[in-house]
Amino acid sequence: MSLPPAAGDSSTGAAPADGAAPADGAPAPVLELRGITKRFGAVVANEDVDLDLREGEIHALLGENGAGKSTLMSILYGHLRPDAGEVVVGGEVVHLRSPHDAIARGIGMVHQHFMQVPVMTVAENVVLGAEPRRGVLRDRAAARRIVLELAERHGLAVDPDATMEDVTVGMQQRAEVLRALYRGARILVLDEPTAVLTAQEAEELMAILRRLKASGTSIVLISHKLREVLGVADRVTVIRRGRRIATLDAAGATAPELARMMVGRDLPDGIVKEPTMPGGAALEVRGLTVRDDRGLLAVDDASLAVRTGEIVALAGVDGNGQRELVQAVCGLRAAESGHVLVDGTEITGTGVTGATDAGLGHIPEDRRRDGLVLDFSIAENLALRRLRTPEVTRRGLLRRRRMRDTAAALIEDFDVRGGGPATPARSLSGGNQQKVSIARELACDPRVLVAAQPTRGLDVGAIDAVHRRLVAERDAGRAVLLVSLDLDEVRAIADRVLVIASGRIVAELPPTASAAELGAAMTSSGEPDPERTAA
Repeated sequence: MSLPPAAGDSSTGAAPADGAAPADGAPAPVLELRGITKRFGAVVANEDVDLDLREGEIHALLGENGAGKSTLMSILYGHLRPDAGEVVVGGEVVHLRSPHDAIARGIGMVHQHFMQVPVMTVAENVVLGAEPRRGVLRDRAAARRIVLELAERHGLAVDPDATMEDVTVGMQQRAEVLRALYRGARILVLDEPTAVLTAQEAEELMAILRRLKASGTSIVLISHKLREVLGVADRVTVIRRGRRIATLDAAGATAPELARMMVGRDLPDGIVKEPTMPGGAALEVRGLTVRDDRGLLAVDDASLAVRTGEIVALAGVDGNGQRELVQAVCGLRAAESGHVLVDGTEITGTGVTGATDAGLGHIPEDRRRDGLVLDFSIAENLALRRLRTPEVTRRGLLRRRRMRDTAAALIEDFDVRGGGPATPARSLSGGNQQKVSIARELACDPRVLVAAQPTRGLDVGAIDAVHRRLVAERDAGRAVLLVSLDLDEVRAIADRVLVIASGRIVAELPPTASAAELGAAMTSSGEPDPERTAA
């Protein structure tokens, strides 16, 4: 397959800016990537990529999963060295051999998967590795004071004394930003910063980025959320299959235009669903009560049913019991009381094996922790659900050739990029790891599919493909329980919407309900409203 020209894509209608030289009158760049090329064996991750960043600018970097965005930023942060090209900081060519070198040059990075010590406090995590000292001892009081002052200066609300594992994901991320600023970052790289945030937390982060920009910080923002990018970025660079397609002003761009640049084709405008006639209940949850890891009540007497041939969405503010409910349904967490049934068969207390044998598939929200064995190959990960079947094992031995053949077909079917059947899952981009997790579950032909945040971290093309796949599963007679924090996703593909608050199902609404109606139900006290809850 021939690749598009790197300098631009004439079919987009956009006039790409020169990635290496600012337009007349534009400030000189504080950072330039010139002709960056990086290969991993036969795979070309970046090919002759140019990117420049100006002082006090938010420059968004867009591309499909596996397009080479994270590789490019890993080069900038010293994790990787380019095979060709150069990095220029403040007009000087630099050789970044480690993150330490990048930090010394004023470059900070907030990774999609946070680099934190959960049992330490927020303040301790922020100063970790560069702690203020009083003589030979660490000065905890000074660390706390410094973190508070830095947080106040930049509008980053944190509790310095809270243990990291006990705070919200939003505060964990603010701590990551503070850590970079504490080390003197003038250039800040954020990799998918809103992928794990609620809508409110994402809005708060965008406000923080605007304040940082106003203070002179230069920001590279990697994101798949086009409306988010257009709302905060000054310029946008799009890369596709490792090559730069265009750099353009965000003010003159549109979401459909950027999406077309990213995937190389026009994306359909929304999902068209045929009317469905649901059958009997395939999944039933009756009076389920579940406690979280701290022993606190997370799910409180929750009941729901998902019928064959329908998608039921569970919507709510993060942390209202969704995770524990899904874990109990899928056999990952013991329920204190209540029942879970698949096609009328009780699976409560039977564990993951019992749920799987009953025909339940599970796309977990955390693909790295629960969805994959990162050190296993793609083929091995795709076979995990079928290890006890003749297709995968014979006389106790793995049928590796058949595993490879099956994996190759699924890789093509689900458009997994970045490797083949023998490639370790760890080496894939986050979005492609998610595709492997989804492919494994759907390949098992589940009767019931529980999809928890199935499009988190995916690009617009992959999101569209996943949505269509879930609708196809529904049309094939599957029962689909979708758990999502994305109200646009919920409204796009659900047939019914159940709202969870404080561990209780408080409302059932149609997908045509407005965002205001959904939001009002999601922020209720957790007491069911009989006027809004369907019988």
